[in-house]
Amino acid sequence: MSIKKWMLSLTAVTLLWGATSTIPTTEAANSPQPIEVLLNAKKIQFPDAKPFQDSNDYVMVPIRFVSEALGAKVGWEKAGGQLAVSIKNDAHAVSMTVGQNTATVDGQTKTYETKIILKQNRTFVPLRLVSEGLGQTVEWDKISRWVWIGKKEIAELETKGQQVSIEPYKKTIGSIPALLNDDLGKPYDKVLIFKQSDLPIKLFRDIYSVEPYTTPDGVPYLRMRVKTKSTAGGIFYMTKNKDARLRPPLNEMMHNNGDGTKMIYYPIYSSGDELFQGIQNYKSFKLQDIEYIGFRLQGDGYIPMMVNPWKGN
Repeated sequence: MSIKKWMLSLTAVTLLWGATSTIPTTEAANSPQPIEVLLNAKKIQFPDAKPFQDSNDYVMVPIRFVSEALGAKVGWEKAGGQLAVSIKNDAHAVSMTVGQNTATVDGQTKTYETKIILKQNRTFVPLRLVSEGLGQTVEWDKISRWVWIGKKEIAELETKGQQVSIEPYKKTIGSIPALLNDDLGKPYDKVLIFKQSDLPIKLFRDIYSVEPYTTPDGVPYLRMRVKTKSTAGGIFYMTKNKDARLRPPLNEMMHNNGDGTKMIYYPIYSSGDELFQGIQNYKSFKLQDIEYIGFRLQGDGYIPMMVNPWKGN
C-alpha cells in the first residue's frame, strides 16, 4: 500500500481504531498519583522521603530538598530534647521546631494548620510554610497532585533530551509506514527519547502528564493532560513485538478540568489492530507490552518518544 493510501486509510478508520472503547461514567478506583514538586516547571527529585498529604489533607513537603533547590541553607540543632530547624537564604530566615505548628519567619511568628513533623529522618513542613518562609509563589495543583513553586513556564522538550538517529527504531515505527513521515511527507531521520519524569514538556502542545487509567468495568486507557487550547494529536505504541500500534484520541471521552487543561484518553487495545494490521487476539495487548509511546506529528523534524515506565520485563 502506498503512503498516500495508508494516510487516507488512517483518516477513514480513526473512530474504528478506538471502537473497543467504553466511555466511563464515573472515575475508577485508580491509585492516586504520587505528589510531585516542580520548581520553575521542573520536577525536584526526592531520593528517599516523598511529599504526601496528611490525615487532614494538608500537603507536606520535605523542607531540605525544596530549600536546597531554592539555594537556601538548612541547619539542625537539638535543644531541650527538641529538634530545631533553621533555613536561610539571601532574603529570608526561618526557624521552626519539630512537633509544633508555628515557625518564625523573618522575625514574625506564623501559625500553620498542621504540625511540622519528622518522618523517615526528614523534616516535613506544610506547603504554605514554603511560600511564606522562602518568599516563593506556591500553588497546589489537585488535578495532577503537583506543587508548583515559582514560574510555570513549561520548557521545550529539546532542552531536556538529545535527538538521536531513527535507524534503530525505523523498522518498528515503519510497520505503519505513514509514521515515518511528517505532515508534509518528509521522512524523519531523528527521534528524541524522554522519560515520564521529564514532564511537563512543550511540543506542538503542552503536555503535563501521561498516566494509566482504568474504567470501572476494567477497560484500560492511557490518559494525557494537555493545555486546553492544544490539539488532541494521535499517539502510537512501539511494542515488544517490534511493531507499532496507532491510537487516535477519543474525543467523546475528552473533558476539561476547568483550570486551563483537559484530559485526553487513548485506548490500550483496539479492534483496529486486527482489522487493519491483521493482529490476532488484540484484546490481549497490555500496557506492559509497550516499550515507547510515540507522539505523532508533534516534534519539529523529529519523533518524540517517551519510555514506557510501566513496561514489564
